Amino acid sequence: MPKIRTTRTKKPPEGYEDIETILDDYARKMRDAENESHEGKRKSESLWPIMQISHARSRYVYELYYKREAISKQLYEWLLKEGFADANLIAKWKKPGYEKLCCLRCIQTKDMNYQGSTCICRVPKAQVRSGTVVNCVHCGCRGCSSDS
Repeated sequence: MPKIRTTRTKKPPEGYEDIETILDDYARKMRDAENESHEGKRKSESLWPIMQISHARSRYVYELYYKREAISKQLYEWLLKEGFADANLIAKWKKPGYEKLCCLRCIQTKDMNYQGSTCICRVPKAQVRSGTVVNCVHCGCRGCSSDS
């Protein structure tokens, strides 16, 4: 979550005003997702909307800087420092094979049923048996492998 700005905090760099409305929309969606009722859902399912909004916000900042080159390096680093985007996830997106990665938990081998494996959403669609519903337990992703 982004830090709360007060009168004592450092002012955002130039160019922040251009993307402030979109980041405020993400913050509003995040608040709505956090306050949403989770009755009738599994514990992990209640976190899926929060993970998806966090992913979308990080992807937005990543594309602004690396793809469209619409923001300065100073603004990009300030956004990462203030928590508007996940720096570790963006670092993975820059590596080949991880361009569509949904969350960092899906590539950690520690939390998986089989030692040394990754999440089901990392398996390419061509290798999944037909009729199998692919849905990540951690974030609700339906397939984030680069071959998907």
